Amino acid sequence: MIIDAIDTILGRLASNCAKKALKGEKIIIINSEKAIVSGTKTDILLRYKFKRDVGSITKGPYYSRMSDRIVRRTIRGMLPRKTSRGKEALKNIEVHIGRPKDITGEPAKLEKVGKTILQNQKYTTIEQISKWLGAR
Repeated sequence: MIIDAIDTILGRLASNCAKKALKGEKIIIINSEKAIVSGTKTDILLRYKFKRDVGSITKGPYYSRMSDRIVRRTIRGMLPRKTSRGKEALKNIEVHIGRPKDITGEPAKLEKVGKTILQNQKYTTIEQISKWLGAR
């Protein structure tokens, strides 16, 4: 199953992907940097900055700056990753920045998961968060 993450709320995307991965489906998420987190921009950026700064160089938790890894980590948080069932489910999930050339599919065949944003809703994209954290 190929999921397009453009304008999809990150939490809903992650929960739906986690449920499907636990059932044994292989999931590929494209355009992960275009997923959104709802809320005011300053609150979101400070929350992710805190997550990034909690760990030290020698001791975790380690939180990545890259947008695809942020999405994967969010999905990982919704899986029982310490059990064998959760480890297998996490192996079935691929997250990509943009659209790789080896993934073929018409835009009509790409699935949208969860609700998209409303017009007057406050939100920030994962791309803005990762750039603010220092990703290249």
